[in-house]
Amino acid sequence: QVQFVESGGGLVQAGGSLSLSCVVSGTAFSANAMAWYRQAPGKQREWVAQVTTGGITNYADSVKGRYIISRDNAKNTVYLQMNSLKPEDTAVYYCNVHLRTSNGEFVAGDYWGQGTQVTVSS
Repeated sequence: QVQFVESGGGLVQAGGSLSLSCVVSGTAFSANAMAWYRQAPGKQREWVAQVTTGGITNYADSVKGRYIISRDNAKNTVYLQMNSLKPEDTAVYYCNVHLRTSNGEFVAGDYWGQGTQVTVSS
């Protein structure tokens, strides 16, 4: 079974930065696109960023230009560098594999880790 261990969250002031990491086990890491998601209190989980097996990155409009996703296949780890943080970025952040569907879209895998809490104060 695939497992995700997210870390690096914390409390930061608006305008600050945090760097998240996610170690993945139980799957062929290098063969999968990877993604970060987040879930704010009272809201549904939302997609934040994706990195493909070839290193192509995509971002939600809300974080574009502020976040950077990257991966290290040798370490089975995906990263999320978050800059210019805003209070609305406050959420629990999760990583997951990103699986391509038959119509070419990407969806998260079925299993989730515990996530890491990011809190941005104003």
